[in-house]
Amino acid sequence: MKLVIALLAGASLVLAFAPFSFYPLAVVAPAILFYLWQSASPKDAFKYGLLFGIGLFGFGISWIHFTIYQFGGLPFIGAIVLTILLVLFMALYIGVLGWLVRRYNIYIFILPAAWTLMEWLRGWFLTGFPWLSIGYSQIDSPLSGFAPLLGVYGVTWITILSAAILLYSIKFKKYLVLIVVIWGSGWLLSNISWTQAEDKTLKIALVQANIPQDFKWESSNEIPTINRYLRLSKSHYDADIIIWPETAIPLFYHQSKDLIKHLSKIDTNFLIGIPVMEPDGRYYNGLANLSNNEFYYKHHLVPFGEYIPFMSMLGDLLKLLDVPMSEFTAGSKKQATLNVEGIAIGASICYEDAFGDLVRQSLPEAKLLVNISNDAWFGESIAPDQHLEIARMRALETGRYLLRATNTGISAVINEKGKITARSPQFETMTLRATAQTFTGTTPYVIVGNWLIIGLLFFMVLLAGFKRRI
Repeated sequence: MKLVIALLAGASLVLAFAPFSFYPLAVVAPAILFYLWQSASPKDAFKYGLLFGIGLFGFGISWIHFTIYQFGGLPFIGAIVLTILLVLFMALYIGVLGWLVRRYNIYIFILPAAWTLMEWLRGWFLTGFPWLSIGYSQIDSPLSGFAPLLGVYGVTWITILSAAILLYSIKFKKYLVLIVVIWGSGWLLSNISWTQAEDKTLKIALVQANIPQDFKWESSNEIPTINRYLRLSKSHYDADIIIWPETAIPLFYHQSKDLIKHLSKIDTNFLIGIPVMEPDGRYYNGLANLSNNEFYYKHHLVPFGEYIPFMSMLGDLLKLLDVPMSEFTAGSKKQATLNVEGIAIGASICYEDAFGDLVRQSLPEAKLLVNISNDAWFGESIAPDQHLEIARMRALETGRYLLRATNTGISAVINEKGKITARSPQFETMTLRATAQTFTGTTPYVIVGNWLIIGLLFFMVLLAGFKRRI
């Protein structure tokens, strides 16, 4: 029975994230798991944690099988097997944490620190997969007020701390007031303006061409694709910035000279997603600023989608994974901001917005953030809503507007508080018009990044272990 409860608790946690956004479950579901861990042996704690993780990731990232099957060229069974393996690997983090908790009798109030360190490890080990980090579920809760201060991992810690206090309060009938204090503090922090708006208001046009993924890279569709983007942009030349999404143009930059020349003559500023090949033959997933002939090259590439890790050992996978443009080169982690009429813009491409430390590299110089993406890979799943939730956290952490242009949706304009001011429906061919403000100043998170909260939590865990030895 306890095994079933652990599985269901993990599955219910997905409902705390977008598109469901029932954020209290991010406190309740972990509290149930902690209750199961309390009297368990290390072996049973591992099982409960593993099943909790299977419920969380099995429900929360099941959309991956669609990407592998529909666009990766693998048979349906192969896609299911690979997805199961990924789910099990992600679940192992929670299972191992459960084993450690019982093996070393970790205090209930140290557990939130250990959980957060586990999430942080998951966010960088083997290139990282920070999807469904608990902190993202709180983007609309009072706890979001901690994000500009401590970042998403700080919000995770506060959320899991609330779960530990809830369990402790039910058991010992005290300390429940601490949850009120914590959540009240978050609400007060959410009313602080860490950054300052400038007077200039920008007119924005985000072009969502809705090009099917299996249509996108066929050579016979290159001209129709370009014509669709031109048609969707034509009536919006009054905008200050027009943004086309990730790899909007299915040609290399040097193969698109006529198009680039045409767009450069138009009296507006174009930011377009386009692959760029350098003279040495290496090519990059790029964002081109046509106003100043500047480029941003994607740094954090998607394994098996944009490059093959451990190429010498796994190169034959390219023969199985029929993914176009799957040998990109990573751009530099620290790149100059793009300049549009004197406005510094911090750029990121697709999955990069899941890494707060990467996005903050352009701050405080950047007055505006731009993310271009192609969520067509996700199909009709909950993944685009989850991705949008992640983008909202980046805007909140940095105190900047974030403009998000996607191929099939969800395109959006997100303000400095992480709130959506305009968004597009999915799978509609359209241009989203909105306004955005530039901001100056900086949040505490931009200054210290993840290292402050991770360092403090690591010290907390070490100190607890040292006291136990004494």
